Amino acid sequence: MIGSLRGRLLDRGHDGELLIEVGGVGYRVSVTPSTSVSLGEPDQEVFIHTHLSVREDSQTLYGFATIDERRIFESLISAHGVGPSLGLAILSVHGPDALRRAVADDDIAALCLVPGVGKKTAARLVMELKSRLDLPDTPVVVLTDDGEAVVAASARTDLRSALEGLGYAPDEIHAVLVDLPSEGDVSELLKDALRRLASGVH
Repeated sequence: MIGSLRGRLLDRGHDGELLIEVGGVGYRVSVTPSTSVSLGEPDQEVFIHTHLSVREDSQTLYGFATIDERRIFESLISAHGVGPSLGLAILSVHGPDALRRAVADDDIAALCLVPGVGKKTAARLVMELKSRLDLPDTPVVVLTDDGEAVVAASARTDLRSALEGLGYAPDEIHAVLVDLPSEGDVSELLKDALRRLASGVH
């Protein structure tokens, strides 16, 4: 198993593939756009974490700027129906922290922003990834006036519901939620979100 590469970046292809020379051997590595940009310009020395996918007819290296990205990728491809190509596509749209947040918030609409992921696939992924990822913000259990324990909804969940009720599309909601805090006064967060949406600053 090839876990990492350190060498010279020879070429950056338009198809999301890098060519990295290590000891005179050129390795073709498929990466996300963010990883590609982070590695700098050709002829520079680079270091990249890798995952080797072996199939009957091919061996493909997938590369990641951080060990966290690789761990998330390996969690994704261990889920039912997610191959390496789809796993990389998901990470191309959602970085590790954004993906954890989407899963923690049951944000199926966010996962549907990934090409090739429909509602059924997104719902299944959310369920599977909850047990595989180190998710932020453990749900808060509160007691009602009757003494019943219930899970309190997060501010982000309430904010998403409010924006959906106002008719905003899932991609608009996702874009504005990325830059807002996960907790706080919902009314203030809603005002901030509406200002951003109105000005086009997502």
